[in-house]
Amino acid sequence: MSSSHLVHAEDLPWTEVAHGTRVALKRKQLGAAAHGRKLGCSLVELPPGRRSWPLHYHLANEEALYFLAGAGTLRLGSEEVPVREGDYVALPPGAGTAHQLINSGTEPLRYLCFSTMEEPDVLVYPDSKKVGIMAGAAPGGDKASRTLHVNLPLAASVDYWDGEEP
Repeated sequence: MSSSHLVHAEDLPWTEVAHGTRVALKRKQLGAAAHGRKLGCSLVELPPGRRSWPLHYHLANEEALYFLAGAGTLRLGSEEVPVREGDYVALPPGAGTAHQLINSGTEPLRYLCFSTMEEPDVLVYPDSKKVGIMAGAAPGGDKASRTLHVNLPLAASVDYWDGEEP
């Protein structure tokens, strides 16, 4: 194994993700930095009062979270589950594992997020009633390698034969 497969988290820069007043986090993509192919891993820090990504679930990829510090709330489907340091949660593909983290504590919520890196993947966002489709690179993968990335309202639908020559 080459030393290029070994990374030290302190040597990687944080990438900030924010949208509006509720969503904000910073992460270090450890898996990508270590040249992982089939397993992604990010170190994530969620500030107090903020949420992670919108409530979503995957149809292809499995995720898992391991909490390193802090406390918060995991929206898991229609439930709200308290999480804290030392907790681990598995999020297999499917509607039953729609998830979003909320830092309901007073300290940063720090966790590892693991994910299989399968593509294509379909993500469903129940709150906003939309669907995301990605091919060429899995969510969290190299965006330059994407051959398809589209977000659509769940209600968007056409007949199979629409637009085809008769």
